[in-house]
Parts: sequence; structure tokens; C-alpha cells
Amino acid sequence: MPKLQAMSTPPITELTTRAREIFRLVVEGYLATGTPVGSKALAGPGGVNLSSASIRSVLADLEAYGLLAAPHTSAGRLPTEAGLRLFVDGIMQVAEPTAEERAAIESRLSAPGPIEVALEATSVLLSNLSSGAGVVMVPKREPRLRQLQLVPLGPNKALAVLVGDDGAVENRVVELPARLPSGALEEASNYISARLAGRTLEEASRFMQAEVSSGRSALDAASSDLVERGLAAWSEDAMQRPVLIVRGQANLLDEAAISDLERVRSLLDDLENKQSVADLLDMAREADATRIFIGSENRLFALSGSSVIASPYRDREGRVVGVVGVIGPTRLNYARVVPMVDFTAQSLGKLIG
Repeated sequence: MPKLQAMSTPPITELTTRAREIFRLVVEGYLATGTPVGSKALAGPGGVNLSSASIRSVLADLEAYGLLAAPHTSAGRLPTEAGLRLFVDGIMQVAEPTAEERAAIESRLSAPGPIEVALEATSVLLSNLSSGAGVVMVPKREPRLRQLQLVPLGPNKALAVLVGDDGAVENRVVELPARLPSGALEEASNYISARLAGRTLEEASRFMQAEVSSGRSALDAASSDLVERGLAAWSEDAMQRPVLIVRGQANLLDEAAISDLERVRSLLDDLENKQSVADLLDMAREADATRIFIGSENRLFALSGSSVIASPYRDREGRVVGVVGVIGPTRLNYARVVPMVDFTAQSLGKLIG
């Protein structure tokens, strides 16, 4: 059974066994239907053996604790965010994924192809299984250089055409120092392609600095400066760019969301901000267990009232290399989605090795 990293909850020591059972039934009913649960439903088949009046009294007490809320005077109750947190941390029974879910996850991850394809398939699969949005934070790649060509754009700028060993080509604009000697751009490009090819950015930078400091480098000061600028342009960008895959956003537009256009707009804006989503998932990197963020517990999705379930995945050495998770409404089926995310994280770890 997957572990959960608990968040702080109000100390509700006054809950009686009866109140706890009614609270559980309200939360489970709400998570199953998305609608408030009334006293009549709680007194019906599968409910509690109490009169409607007694149930209403307990519901009022739970509402006073801040665990339940009534959207309308005549409506039933639904859990507050504090109530959902208490349920998740202290009442919810988390089971293992079903055999069908495990088979679907393992089958998708075992398909041949590059790791990026498997990661994208993972986000799609989690979206389909959870009816939420599947998210995967990809391990930051450490590209190896094949070639770098510096092409002049004007007196003070050049275009750095960067080619990685995987064939990926990216362009960056590099500021040039004043009064640059003729031929410096070509000399710097040739040096990188000849001396630094096959190295990661960090390795290339260390190698070049060692050559310059030991006097072994044939580069003059201007060309050496250009090489450093070219490497920095790629390295800084690679470090800051969130490598994030989000699939299944349409699942988040349920009937409740569509009736609240402001929430829809806020949710879609949040998902467009990939850096902020990556920062949120990054909070799960150091966790020993699956993390659950409910509604306003995370500032990113506070306005849209969404929840996030996230789990880090590790390589064979135990190093965290990424995070996998699900974003959905606060009425997510936590008991089902948590073990699914946890199992997916474990499976990804085995795949990445």
C-alpha cells in the first residue's frame, strides 16, 4: 500500500464513532457523485441506523467543526477542503491498483521507443484512468554537444546554432563584445566543434576553462569569451526550462467547471503556466511518499479549486529524476488515484533505471 505524506489538519479529537461514520459516508458520497449528500440518503440503504433528525444533528456538528458545508439551506452537505484533508489523512483506505490498471500501465510503459514517448504515454494513460489531467515532469536532459555555429546578426549580436548529439537543433541570440576581431566567431565555432564535441555542457565548460588556465588552448581572449557565452546561452536555458508533459486538460472541464466560467478560465491559465506547474510538482521531489495538494493548499490552483496528486520517480540508485501526477477537481477519487500514481511512479523508475 503506498505511503502518503500527510499535511497539517485541524485536531478533531471530539469526533465520535457515529460522527466519524457519517462524515465518511458524506465524503465518499460526494466524491462519487459530485453533489451534496443529504440526511435522507445517509438514512437509506447502506447508510447509518439513525433517524433523519439525529443525522441532521451530527451533520450540524460536523459543519461547526469546519469539516462540512451546506451550499444551500435546503441542500445536503459536502466536505470542505479541511474535511477532505482529514478524510485523506485519517480515514481513507488506499488499496492497490486493480490488475487491469496495473496491466494497462505496464503495457504502455513497456512499448518500444525513446523514453520521451513512454513519458508522454504515461501522462495520457493517467489522464484516461483518473478522468483528470495527467502530468509528468521529465528529468532535465544533459545534452551533449555535436556542433555550435556562431552566425553574425549585426555589430553586437550573433545567432548561436546549437546542435546536440541527438540531432536536436536550437537557436539562441548571443550578445557580442565590442570591437570583436574578425574571424573570432569562426574560431570559436571551430574550437567547440573540434574540441568540445561529445561533452555535456558542464563538461565542455570545465574542459575549456582548464585548457585556458593551463595555457594549452589556442584561443585568444576574445574567442574564449565567445565560447563561454555560447555555452552559457544553452546551459542557462536548459536549466530554467520546465520539461513538463500535460495531457487530458479537457477532462477537467466537467459540468461543475463549465457552469463557473471564471473557474474554467483560471484553471486553463494555470495549466498554461508550465513553469508554475513544474514548481508545484517540484515540491514532491523530496517527498518520501505520494503528496496530495487539495485546493488552496497550493497557491497555483487555489482559485480553480483543483487538487494535485504527485509522486517522485527514481532511478536504480534511488535518485529522484522526475515527478508524475494527476490534476483534477477536489472531488477526485483519491482512494483510487493515489495508488495508481504511486504504481506508475514505481514503474517509471524501473523503466528509466
